[in-house]
Amino acid sequence: MRLCFASNNAHKLDEIRPLLPPGLALLSLADVGCHEELPETQDTLEGNARQKAEYVRQHYGVACFADDTGLEVAALGGAPGVYSARYAGPQRLAADNVAKLLRELAGQPSRAAQFRTVVALALAEGPVHAFAGAVAGRIAEAPRGTGGFGYDPVFAPTEGDGRTFAEMSGAEKNQISHRARAVAELLAYLAAIS
Repeated sequence: MRLCFASNNAHKLDEIRPLLPPGLALLSLADVGCHEELPETQDTLEGNARQKAEYVRQHYGVACFADDTGLEVAALGGAPGVYSARYAGPQRLAADNVAKLLRELAGQPSRAAQFRTVVALALAEGPVHAFAGAVAGRIAEAPRGTGGFGYDPVFAPTEGDGRTFAEMSGAEKNQISHRARAVAELLAYLAAIS
């Protein structure tokens, strides 16, 4: 089976590839000829994931899945949430987003947070299905580690040993990450219908 991952984020592609079974060929947007920025105008993670998956299916005629991920910080009322990628502005720079997050949390006693991912699957025809995954954790006082991307240097999962996602190998992160959990739900669905 060939399935396009509707994302322009190369880090996400690298993270998802090892999660897929050998019989599933993962295509990038470039592989299907899509070079434009995908629409993300919804106010929920699920809405954005569905919007991107439907856009690629409609315009490129391929079965695909898309994700949207948000970091939800309890002390900030769930922010940055659906606006995680552009938290510090439209330039979408991870370092700026992390810096703003740490400023917003300065002096906050609670640093509880969760990463949440919604993956939307649009097969050649039929309804779009959504799958979710989440991982609880806390925001570190300062960035640590050189791996991962986005908020990984400041997110330490509760299930881990105190390290941030950026201090873990890709394989270690994939054992407990929000995206890996959502993709596992997606793969279980594909196995059930095949």
